[in-house]
Amino acid sequence: MNNPPLNLEHLKNRLIALRQELDTVKKIGDQATEPVELDQTRMGRLSRMDAMQAQAISVAAKIRREAQLKQVAAALERIEEDDYGWCIDCGELIAAKRLEFDPTTRLCIACAEKAEK
Repeated sequence: MNNPPLNLEHLKNRLIALRQELDTVKKIGDQATEPVELDQTRMGRLSRMDAMQAQAISVAAKIRREAQLKQVAAALERIEEDDYGWCIDCGELIAAKRLEFDPTTRLCIACAEKAEK
């Protein structure tokens, strides 16, 4: 199976754009993770429960964003170190289509399937 050559500049630009998008969303999302005020004179019990649930969802989203930012940083570092596009488990070249779909991926399809089992 032929693997088209990687367009590293294109993938690097996608990773940089993704990092900028995540940073922007992070600034907005950080406000939603602030503690919920429990003043019963200002807010009813159900409203507080809704606010606490929304806060918990925001905290989970923040954790996912931070993990994504780490993946993007690691991918950019692999590009700089000329290690990008190689599977970290088997050392084989990762398919260009797979990297185009997810430029942060570190595993070839075969190793990713093994890891899922």
